[in-house]
Amino acid sequence: MIREALAALLDLEEDIEVAAQVGRGDEVLAAVREHRPDVALLDIEMPGASGLDTAAELRATGQNLKIVILTTFGRPGYLRRAMESGADAFLVKDAPAEQLADAVRRVLRGERVIDPSLAAAALSEGASPLTDRESDVLRAAAEGAANAEIAETLHLSHGTVRNYLSTAIQKTGARNRTEAARVARDKGWL
Repeated sequence: MIREALAALLDLEEDIEVAAQVGRGDEVLAAVREHRPDVALLDIEMPGASGLDTAAELRATGQNLKIVILTTFGRPGYLRRAMESGADAFLVKDAPAEQLADAVRRVLRGERVIDPSLAAAALSEGASPLTDRESDVLRAAAEGAANAEIAETLHLSHGTVRNYLSTAIQKTGARNRTEAARVARDKGWL
């Protein structure tokens, strides 16, 4: 419903035409290949593949495609990860509708567009203190996997999994792995 509403709003603009809509992140690449749009508008949370993973996949194709991420998750960690994955713009959904059309026009001119309050928050917070492996282990734990499952899936020893979880708990200031995962997700680190 939100996707259709955004498409309708953008179609009202004289200089913007919506070429295609898909409901899943794993459908974006095929739609981009078929319709050859100038801009892809992605959400952070999409079924099939996240907007961050989809942005990185689109960027890896080498196409001259601009990527705008529009999300309800206005968290500094997500902003940083979006920029690292190749996004050209990062806006929150509670921004006025005209900002989206303006962002599309601006990225087409080669500008980067970032929600100003989110940019300030990202600068003050800094990067995630978690290593990639700590993030992998904490993400798996957040999905309910036991240490033995995490060890098997990530090809680690049980002791290494415990160590990564312990370090992640310390770095997030949490009391346990569930709280550490919540803190990391809230900050956009996972």
